[in-house]
Amino acid sequence: MPKTRPSVSRVDVRTFTIPTDHPEADGTAEWDSTTVVVVEVRAGEHTGLGWTYTDASAAAVVRRMLAPAVVGVDAMDTGRAAFAMSRALRNAGAPGIGACAQSAVDIALWDLRARLSGLSLCDAIGRVRSSAPVYGSGGFTTYPDERMSAQLRGWVERDGVAAVKIKIGESWGSRTERDLERVESARRTVGPEVRLMVDANGAYSVGQARRVERALREFDVSWFEEPVTSDDPAGLARLRASSVAEIAAGEYVYRLADAERLLEAGAVDCLQLDVTRCGGITGWFRAAAAAQARQLKVSAHCAPQLAAQVSVCTENAREIEYFHDHERLDPMLFEGTLAVRDGALTPRTDALGHGMTLAQSAGAFEVDAAPGA
Repeated sequence: MPKTRPSVSRVDVRTFTIPTDHPEADGTAEWDSTTVVVVEVRAGEHTGLGWTYTDASAAAVVRRMLAPAVVGVDAMDTGRAAFAMSRALRNAGAPGIGACAQSAVDIALWDLRARLSGLSLCDAIGRVRSSAPVYGSGGFTTYPDERMSAQLRGWVERDGVAAVKIKIGESWGSRTERDLERVESARRTVGPEVRLMVDANGAYSVGQARRVERALREFDVSWFEEPVTSDDPAGLARLRASSVAEIAAGEYVYRLADAERLLEAGAVDCLQLDVTRCGGITGWFRAAAAAQARQLKVSAHCAPQLAAQVSVCTENAREIEYFHDHERLDPMLFEGTLAVRDGALTPRTDALGHGMTLAQSAGAFEVDAAPGA
């Protein structure tokens, strides 16, 4: 007789908040902490782990709407669970907080599926490469030049990265002279051989972004991320038509339709995807396929520990964003995190699932503990 497969029996969700080590800001926001909503999904003797970096309200979405949708589902049927979660969110609102909550559960379900199969997560999905390159990302607008330079040197000299990214667009694009001074400082710090990337977080108008991009050419900037808001795909497309630097956007892709909107407009040279926002591992591969159909590559936004797992399994994936906040806090919350070696992250194949577990020390940062479903 066929072996009975376990169904999802329990979903637990916890919330953690970790202060930043220095005031941080980009072109359009500032923050002093990062909140992580962590989901654990149980089936049989195994537990899958997933998480998302978002507001604590996502925990309530998991608890009240998503957990009831997946409890009882065959733990190997990640597609069925994703469909059930999408239906549960239909009237409540799928983008934004809903998509982040669904992503955390989806990641946990994929991790659980791999553990039940006796495989590492990347082997359960199917690898196309063994490792994925990263770029160091930080250089916040609140950083003094000395702090930014030390951060960039650390990534290049200690971790061997081939590219770094800093924030520009300070104060909603009102300090362009300062932006360019910081870019010049960054180029001076990393030298001519390291790729230099910038991210305006949608701070500029189209005309302003066009002028800034021309000025950035002096410093050989190869990547201009969200020069204008990604809510304006037509504006991004106009900039892309005249830009020497690659135009990138997509960190706010919550649904496949969001990715299609950028792709159909011809808005990007590279589509960014955040596995903890775009519907998890299920959503990642759907959006990556849409980009590949147009001969475009995808780049992982933040969440490097999880991005490494899917990037090595994605034919059209390029660098992972090794974001300072996540580089710092992930080892505080999770055991088994990966370290950058020679500018790349290499997922483990000798551990079940993604190989990470919630650390006992994480309790010091917990802000919301609630019973599972």
